[in-house]
Amino acid sequence: MKAHDGMYIGGEWRPPAAGREGDTIAVVNPADEQVIGHVPAGTAEDVDAAVRAARAAFPGWAATPPAERAARLAALRDVLAARKDEIAGTVTAELGSPPAFSEAVHAGTPVAVAGSYADMLAGYSFEEKAGNSTVLLEPVGVVGAITPWNYPLHQIVAKAAPALAAGCTLVLKPAEDTPLVAQLFAEAVDEAGFPAGVFNLVTGLGPVAGQALAEHADVDLVSFTGSTAVGRRIGAIAGAAVKRVALELGGKSANVILPGADLARAVNVGVANVMANSGQTCSAWTRMLVHTDQYEEAVALAKKAAAKYVPGERLGPLVNAKQQERVRGYIAKGVEQGARLVTGGPEAPRETGYYVQPTVFADVTPDMAIAQEEIFGPVLSILRYEDEEDALRIANGTVYGLAGAVWAGTEEEAVAFARRMETGQVDINGGRFNPLAPFGGYKQSGVGRELGTHGLAEFLQTKSLQF
Repeated sequence: MKAHDGMYIGGEWRPPAAGREGDTIAVVNPADEQVIGHVPAGTAEDVDAAVRAARAAFPGWAATPPAERAARLAALRDVLAARKDEIAGTVTAELGSPPAFSEAVHAGTPVAVAGSYADMLAGYSFEEKAGNSTVLLEPVGVVGAITPWNYPLHQIVAKAAPALAAGCTLVLKPAEDTPLVAQLFAEAVDEAGFPAGVFNLVTGLGPVAGQALAEHADVDLVSFTGSTAVGRRIGAIAGAAVKRVALELGGKSANVILPGADLARAVNVGVANVMANSGQTCSAWTRMLVHTDQYEEAVALAKKAAAKYVPGERLGPLVNAKQQERVRGYIAKGVEQGARLVTGGPEAPRETGYYVQPTVFADVTPDMAIAQEEIFGPVLSILRYEDEEDALRIANGTVYGLAGAVWAGTEEEAVAFARRMETGQVDINGGRFNPLAPFGGYKQSGVGRELGTHGLAEFLQTKSLQF
């Protein structure tokens, strides 16, 4: 797609604030390091214009019957489905995702999520009885959404679809690395027939446009997905203003393989989970926990599975040079701290592009940096445990709690272990992604939930009428 040189505000593409037309952000293809476009670097003035447009549109959209809101969301789903090839190509160009993954996940998942909210509104009640009271569920108001680059369209839809379904209006500030698919989404919103001002887009840098959006006095809720460090700052800003916040933050998820599980399947699926999207997934199972009796067999299986992820083919690059250096630094630190490098390493596998080798570490101890800190790259740490209590201690022994997996000989055994894990989502013996299930974290992995009815509830507030 061709990059827009303006912001989508109030139902139209507008030039940036006066005097700022020359400030742009270069969008780089991380596979070949070539600039593929430029977008405006929005300022506080652009954010203010977008928030004012959202505020003006809010009363009308909030009063729109749920059936009509559902119709607009269904139309949006259909536009996204019709433009899935363009979406996939755009994500591949600005994120570096392999085409097959872009088509299946980056383009396919947003269609399912948008459709889930269109369908949900058909049977959702915004009123409920509680004794002699009627409880009304009303839209929060104007939402400031700040989204990351790793799943650029999915993260937009996971916020925009429930917010719009609830009757809220929205201002989106997408990640500066992947703004083109956000512009494509704005085109889709326009094509789907949403009223002017209901959805608005401001591209820009996080410390400028993102901070202005989080701080804006007329934003009622800030929904942010990204690092825990930035989430803390946004939470502090929102707390000072006593405004609502939803935070989906970092993760260091455990893939626990209990004795009796199908070891080969558990390892192969676990490696695939870590390597998907070049490891740039907050919920990736980057810590594989294996019983000491099966440990070396699991390491050998992981090495063989990782070899399938050839950089430039099945494994894409990281999003930018800074991220590449960060991940390579963690790999070097793992070696320095005594982990056994099974495959991969810190050396760049290609001369051009921000690639990192698929890397597997063995003999990792729970106190190592690679076992505690979010790396956000194709790096797997394999830890050994002695018994289930030891496995549980290791699994829960981080500041994070976003996702995880348990493999066991029986579903009952896996569920029993999963119930004791301090994390927001656990896959049981290879359970599949469900767009209706809530997604979000315990501890420093965030506040609130996305997807399904729990995701819709984030954008609603309650009012009681007593009779």
